[in-house]
Amino acid sequence: MKSDCYALFDLAQWKNGLAFKKIDFSSDGEPVIKIAELKNGITGQTQFTEGDYGDEVHLTKGDMLFSWSGNPETSIDVFWYNLPDGWLNQHIFKVIPKPFVDRNFLYYLLKSLKATFTAIASNKQTTGLGHITLKDLKKLNIALPSEKEQKIIGRYLYTIDQKISVNQAINDNLQQQAFALFEQLLLTADDGECSVADIAHLNPKRTLAKNQEAKCIEMSQLSTSGAFPSGWEKRPFNGGMRFSNGDTLLARITPCLENGKAAFIDFLDTSEVAFGSTEYIVLAPKGEIPPEFLYCLARYPVFSDYAVKNMNGSSGRQRVSAETIGQFKLPRPSTNELKRFGNVVSSLFLKMRFNSLENMRLSSLRDSLLPKLMSGELDVSELDI
Repeated sequence: MKSDCYALFDLAQWKNGLAFKKIDFSSDGEPVIKIAELKNGITGQTQFTEGDYGDEVHLTKGDMLFSWSGNPETSIDVFWYNLPDGWLNQHIFKVIPKPFVDRNFLYYLLKSLKATFTAIASNKQTTGLGHITLKDLKKLNIALPSEKEQKIIGRYLYTIDQKISVNQAINDNLQQQAFALFEQLLLTADDGECSVADIAHLNPKRTLAKNQEAKCIEMSQLSTSGAFPSGWEKRPFNGGMRFSNGDTLLARITPCLENGKAAFIDFLDTSEVAFGSTEYIVLAPKGEIPPEFLYCLARYPVFSDYAVKNMNGSSGRQRVSAETIGQFKLPRPSTNELKRFGNVVSSLFLKMRFNSLENMRLSSLRDSLLPKLMSGELDVSELDI
């Protein structure tokens, strides 16, 4: 594969966002996009503005963004912008490829440089933060393949990501069906009122021996909108909340609770126990309650609002307790209604699990191919596009 050498800086225009001031914000208008929005989407923490700041920092779906400041491991990364039209905050570049650079190729090139960016930013780290400057981009030399090869590489990797996106869209639809059934179930419930503690075990006892190898799910791996975590890893157990299949995880600390961090556990082996953050509340069903019911409850807006409003503690470290969660009141459906609900939603969650596991396999394939394609180890020059 023949390549020409360029500085990374010369492959694109790098438009930095604005340093917004308090007077710029309003209760209406378009969102101001910070790194938090790139990670978690539009949340209750998002700020808005009615101002007009020009095309260079205005965002529309499909824009390529590179966050260049923050925690070197988790914040410095490249993103496709998929949120509503908004305005770019400082510490993020809007990346506009030069005419001779395929935009998909450039996106995956930046992805492939993650370790390099992390190392550069870590060397400049102050108070836990690091950064990548335009000067750094000028020092990074890139072997750029021909435009044809760029298109082949970019399209192949993009196709994998598109399949992941399709699966995620299907899961979003399946989850919305489950939520609609859940809300209908509560509306028609006629068996009196109950508390969460009546229908769920809160932080039930699950056994793991100290230093026993087990799956660990970090808070960062919980989704703000979906049921399935982004991944897990095996490590020795040295503390944390324990859980097993059928359990629902609910983040109890700010801002994770406000952002909707939750998960439904349905991917472990029979009798397998996993563990994670001490900042989880674990909900396990009692009696005839379908396990999916508790996950739907965790994402029920009325319940979420109750949990957030009942947090306690110092500013920035507020938490809701399991005892408080247990006191939440809701209508109690009959046994027959719960059985019908469980029969339907269990099949929806099964499909969601299948799609989520496929997405994990596709992500692993993409990540293993990425360095080989970018380095030229896999030659695509003879392939047709």
